[in-house]
Amino acid sequence: MLADVDVLVVGAGQAGLAVSHGLTANGVDHVVLDRDRAGGAWAERWDSFCLVTPNHTIRLPGGEYRGDDPAGYLSRAEVIAHLRSYAESFGAPVVEHVGVDALRPTDGGFVADTTEGEVRARRVVACTGAFQRERRPPIADDLAVHLPVIGSASYRSPDSVPGGRVLVIGGGQTAAQISEELLLAGREVVLAAGRAPAMPRRVGDRDGVDWLIDAGFFEQTAADLPSPAARLGANPLVTGQRGGYDLNLRTLAAHGARLTGRVRGVEAGRLVVSEGLEKAIASGDAGWAAVCHLVRVAAERIGVPVPDLPEMPGEPISAAPPPRIDELSAVIVACGFRSDYGWIGSPDLVDDLGFPEQHDGASDTVPGLYFVGVPWLRTRKSPLLMGVGEDADVVVAQLAG
Repeated sequence: MLADVDVLVVGAGQAGLAVSHGLTANGVDHVVLDRDRAGGAWAERWDSFCLVTPNHTIRLPGGEYRGDDPAGYLSRAEVIAHLRSYAESFGAPVVEHVGVDALRPTDGGFVADTTEGEVRARRVVACTGAFQRERRPPIADDLAVHLPVIGSASYRSPDSVPGGRVLVIGGGQTAAQISEELLLAGREVVLAAGRAPAMPRRVGDRDGVDWLIDAGFFEQTAADLPSPAARLGANPLVTGQRGGYDLNLRTLAAHGARLTGRVRGVEAGRLVVSEGLEKAIASGDAGWAAVCHLVRVAAERIGVPVPDLPEMPGEPISAAPPPRIDELSAVIVACGFRSDYGWIGSPDLVDDLGFPEQHDGASDTVPGLYFVGVPWLRTRKSPLLMGVGEDADVVVAQLAG
């Protein structure tokens, strides 16, 4: 069923499709393999998921957003539909329901072990996304002895969680949005919060993301960060639900979430938590202030008056007493994701944090291997719908050259 090819693209999400668009335009022989369907990785998000960046930031080459709601936020189903329509628009050579289990460099190219047999390719582009492996802290295994523990990729809706009070562990976008959805469904939520920054959804008459774009925030490179580990930091908290609005630890507390520090263990039937809630809230507030500073930077750059800057409420939030295990019905773990390139048989492929060792998408250690859709591949926007196309063009230029 599968023929040997010049370029094998692994993954038919936004990264793989953007690469395929460029290869097709340049007449480069290639095939795109996906274990599911084109855009299928988005179906792993929960039922009510929607984008937190405005629709107009969907800037895939030849697949830009052209709808009538550029300031809105596409739902999960709409993102999938957009990607599948994109693939059809240029006849992307996608072979669905064929997974790549292993990739072996050989003389003159690669051999991919797929669910449909071997495929040989002269070059390979890994486009397996930024959400390859859920990060599950050790405490989750301890809690699983007592309670159902649900990973964020398995969460679908409040109805999919056993009734009663729910403990959510995590501090990023996913943890905040799932916590809010549970609260709005009338559930009691205890949130063991992390230190994600917050941001205003709107400043003046513009989306906060638009101000960040004008300020150059998404053009930052890994070299601009204070340390390599900062690449693992959470994105600013905000939501696109119901037209978009502020979502952070303070708004969650106002909706009734009981906030605690990080869960450290279980002792005498009660959770043991750190005293880090104050720092988590301070980190969110600092992020809000940093975004407001970038609004000033952006206004100066584009030559407009600085708008009235929203203030984050400064009231103190007291940590809730750690709950007893028997007061909880379930635990949802939403601690983010990590990359996983264990299927590529090559040493020294990634750095200590799991990021590919590469330059402009080309592997430093494996000739002929490329990456697209990786966080911080070139800039902060590399894995996003607004930036993955630019990275794809850079890699395609190397492949077509």
